[in-house]
Amino acid sequence: MKASHRGLTISKQIPESHVANTLEFFNYQGVTTDLLPNCRGRDFYSHLILGILQVHRVERGHLTCLFSVEPAVVNFYGGLHGGAVAAIAELVLIACARTVVAEDKELFLGELSLSYLSSAPAKADVVVDASVVRSGRNVTVIAVEFKMKKTSKLIYTGRATFYNMPIAKL
Repeated sequence: MKASHRGLTISKQIPESHVANTLEFFNYQGVTTDLLPNCRGRDFYSHLILGILQVHRVERGHLTCLFSVEPAVVNFYGGLHGGAVAAIAELVLIACARTVVAEDKELFLGELSLSYLSSAPAKADVVVDASVVRSGRNVTVIAVEFKMKKTSKLIYTGRATFYNMPIAKL
């Protein structure tokens, strides 16, 4: 057993071959690999996402961004990692909400739903469009679509609900 598996609890009802296959999958993915020192910094993942995203167009209630699927955000299968999709969506959705919600209100992400319809392959160019579905005094709902730039094929879609709260004055 590898050092990173010390303290592992395994149910007696699972066949040893299934446990071995599962652990091998994690090892192959690099789960047991130590992070590089520069990856341990504060907001490393945010900087990674911000490094690939480009703002293309900003309007009241609408935001368009572009990015290329860089090797750093590609998953085991050669497509854009689902976590990267979620991180990009969250960032673009918040920025879009800020086009209609006053600066004196804090945004609280209450719900985020994403549908992964297809995959963006490595080196593909992707367009991210976010638009306000509804914005009121207390709630803002934003929709987001990820499309392949070359074909306009819809690959990911999502929706977020933000609660608009006044910033506390102490």
